[in-house]
Amino acid sequence: MIDVREPILHPVPIADLRPTQITVGMREVAAKRNAWRKRGLVAGEKFLGEHMIPVIQGPKDRLYIVDHHHLARALYDEGVASVLVTQMANLRRLDQDEFWSVMDNRRWMHPFDARGIRRGTKDIPKSVSGMVDDPFRSLAGELRLAGGYAKDTSPFSEFVWADFLRRRIKQKRIEANFAAALADALVLANSEAADYLPGWSGPVAR
Repeated sequence: MIDVREPILHPVPIADLRPTQITVGMREVAAKRNAWRKRGLVAGEKFLGEHMIPVIQGPKDRLYIVDHHHLARALYDEGVASVLVTQMANLRRLDQDEFWSVMDNRRWMHPFDARGIRRGTKDIPKSVSGMVDDPFRSLAGELRLAGGYAKDTSPFSEFVWADFLRRRIKQKRIEANFAAALADALVLANSEAADYLPGWSGPVAR
């Protein structure tokens, strides 16, 4: 199957886009919502033109998001009706089971819940509005912004970091004091225990 990157220049309703993951980091969604509110109408339209959502065309001509889930959710929550999309591949002729098999093998999906447990494809929400919060994805996102690791092109790299942190930091710690949890995460990110993770920047010299 040949990948294509064809922008669909007519607006696509965000409500019609199907996610390929179960969770997002709601802190990151909130930050993107806040940034959107600060843009004026003209700047907002320019932003949408420069940030098209990458999708796969699947069975029944449904469009499945393969990146920018946080942006799509933020725009949806802000009442933006439509976005432009870039088609990465056309898998419309596949049946549903084969489609999900290809999506899984190409690492175009991440069907893990807020506890980091893999679920079936039926548990992936049908709309971006159905995605739920994973506090560790929020922590992983803030960790990257704080310089804990470098941005990496590996699929779902932030979720890989989220799972690393999930095994070492209590969720209650995040809920009670996010700043303290982030400080803990920075220490972990700079340790050799994290050397296998995407974007690892190496241990801090002591």
